[in-house]
Amino acid sequence: MNINGTKNYPVQGAGLGIRRSFLNAVIEDPPSDIEFMEVAPENWMRMGGAMGRKFRSMTERIPFVCHGLSLSIGSPAPLDEVFVHELKDFLNFHNIRCYTEHLSYCSDDGHLYDLMPIPFTEAAVYHVANRIQRVQDILERRIGMENVSYYANNGGEMSEIDFINAVISEADCDLHIDINNIYVNSINHRYDPYEFIKSLPGERIVYAHIAGHYIESEDLRIDTHGADVIDPVWDLLGMAYKLFGVFPTLLERDFNIPSVSQLVTEVRHIAKLQSEWNIRDA
Repeated sequence: MNINGTKNYPVQGAGLGIRRSFLNAVIEDPPSDIEFMEVAPENWMRMGGAMGRKFRSMTERIPFVCHGLSLSIGSPAPLDEVFVHELKDFLNFHNIRCYTEHLSYCSDDGHLYDLMPIPFTEAAVYHVANRIQRVQDILERRIGMENVSYYANNGGEMSEIDFINAVISEADCDLHIDINNIYVNSINHRYDPYEFIKSLPGERIVYAHIAGHYIESEDLRIDTHGADVIDPVWDLLGMAYKLFGVFPTLLERDFNIPSVSQLVTEVRHIAKLQSEWNIRDA
């Protein structure tokens, strides 16, 4: 908290997840509406040459956060501490403001090439929390865990919201809130997304994701990051701002990627909502 009683976030405003397909366009004409950017560290940690220099030129000019893909925090396999040490060097070299990961796993004996849900059990809470604490010890910084989308009942002993809250409390880590994942899961698993958001520890939020998804059927949504954000998801973001105050929020787009100008239009919509809720809270 700062001296005025408001939270000090690692970044501010509205951001965009950077993909290589439009990196050059952003470098050549950096949109002023984008206040911070995000990358998956795995895609850049060993990048050298011209592309590595381009990335370095960006991290020297604009605040960056990192959202990981392969930490596999819920895996039964040993934590890859060699990777975590390499990650630490990368985060420090590029002055990355915040590192977050998925509350899931993607490896066992080998890499699974997907983000699998962790069983919602008490044993899993302690297993995951211990691994998060170890990562934080190595990195010498707090990390944020993201609520993930999932599509099948994992046979857990507790609800999704209780599992998330238990892990974050036990690990004493931060929360990376994904608004679209809440909406997708609320349709697929038939719960009230507003009640879910109300139950989250808002004081632990470091920043948020918002994205589009695919409508497979009336009762099934797929988290693709391949479409524009829809109104119900924007409404959920507004609800979260109302509950917790305005927090940094970043647009994700991984498929069917439009022009940078079209992406910036959605980033501007984030900024518009933030401005509206800041005025209401003033």
